[in-house]
Amino acid sequence: MHIFDMDGTLIDSNGIWREVDEAFLAKRGFPYTKEYYQGVAHTIFPLAAEFTKRYCHLEESVEDIMAEWMEMAGDAYATRVQVKPGVREYLDQCRRRGQRMMVLTSSVPAHCRAALGHLGLMPYFEEILFAHDLKIEKKDPEIFRVAARRMGVEPAECVVYDDSVAACRGAKAAGMHTVGVYDQFFHVSWEEMTRVCDRTIRSFTELLED
Repeated sequence: MHIFDMDGTLIDSNGIWREVDEAFLAKRGFPYTKEYYQGVAHTIFPLAAEFTKRYCHLEESVEDIMAEWMEMAGDAYATRVQVKPGVREYLDQCRRRGQRMMVLTSSVPAHCRAALGHLGLMPYFEEILFAHDLKIEKKDPEIFRVAARRMGVEPAECVVYDDSVAACRGAKAAGMHTVGVYDQFFHVSWEEMTRVCDRTIRSFTELLED
């Protein structure tokens, strides 16, 4: 079973969230900082909104913050995001070999479905699981165990592809194989990724064999 992250792994979308974060903070007179990035990166939507509310001392509700983010990012997911190099070819390769595939993402369902639909990637995947719905962060090994159970496989039969070191750690702790995927927005953690994962790639073209 191949388990793919979406943002920064299958699609080149992390830049969208940098734009959203910078615009959201600037509107309220705050700079985009490393501290803020560390508080919202690779977590589920409600927790990112809760952190933002505390960080900026906002009177707005968590629900209002999430709604504003949804509106700011929605059009980009539906029209602007692109598949990362080699992804479509690798998915074709896996499908030719009869290998099962699914998506496990921290993205909200509306954005995920908009992007995968726009890019024509939905037919490759048997299942899409949302950390948002499960209310489990991807750094938690349990979310990967849930994915394995949902698909009727053992963790040892799964390969996880992700651009997040925290998610890859979670997958490893769950007993899965891991492929760390390079993304330019998280290049500072690349050295750590090479230590954590069973394999790392800068592009899915490295995995093409036929």
